[in-house]
Amino acid sequence: MPMTQTALEARLAAAFPSSEITVTDLAGDGDHYRARIVSPAFTGLPRVRQHQLVNKALADVLGGELHALALETAAP
Repeated sequence: MPMTQTALEARLAAAFPSSEITVTDLAGDGDHYRARIVSPAFTGLPRVRQHQLVNKALADVLGGELHALALETAAP
């Protein structure tokens, strides 16, 4: 079963508190999302490391409930 947008937003908010998070369903199928995360946790980190942190937070659902996730990350 695909992950809902609400569930994805909740997972990201739990992993990255005090962050600005915007999730967009790209295909309307609950399987392909874009997430924009602006988090203090990313301060001083290169983009690759920022994306690794997001992937680690979602490791148990990536490739399963969550088929595809395009990321845009930044520090405030």
